[in-house]
Amino acid sequence: MTGPASASSIEELRDFSRNGLLLAAYTPDPDPVGFIAGQIADEWLHVAEMDVHPNWQRRGIGKQLMQAILCNGKKRGLTGATLTTDKMAAFNARFYATLGFEMVEGEARPPHLAAISKDEIARGLDPARRVAMRLIF
Repeated sequence: MTGPASASSIEELRDFSRNGLLLAAYTPDPDPVGFIAGQIADEWLHVAEMDVHPNWQRRGIGKQLMQAILCNGKKRGLTGATLTTDKMAAFNARFYATLGFEMVEGEARPPHLAAISKDEIARGLDPARRVAMRLIF
């Protein structure tokens, strides 16, 4: 049985914020239109979630959010960044690849990424649809 993807809880978002790894994009009004959240796992920045409102997609907001959090990870002296995504969604893995991420499988995955992938399966996400990616700084 596989379940739908779910957004981070309010408590998870608070944790991301406390660690300085929650960034948001706003309109001039200021209405929020997107965010990115990450966590430090071993010596890696793990991008846990990114979302841009559908009305604001394809304007470079996601790219700017990702570049900002990656810059944060580099300044912290981390090894690189990791994420997991739905490989069946036409834009996900391809978008991350344009930013320098590469797919990584099996033993090539850092330990925290293998654990995150296992947890996603335990939460009901379809392993056939998931892909792990990394970017070395």
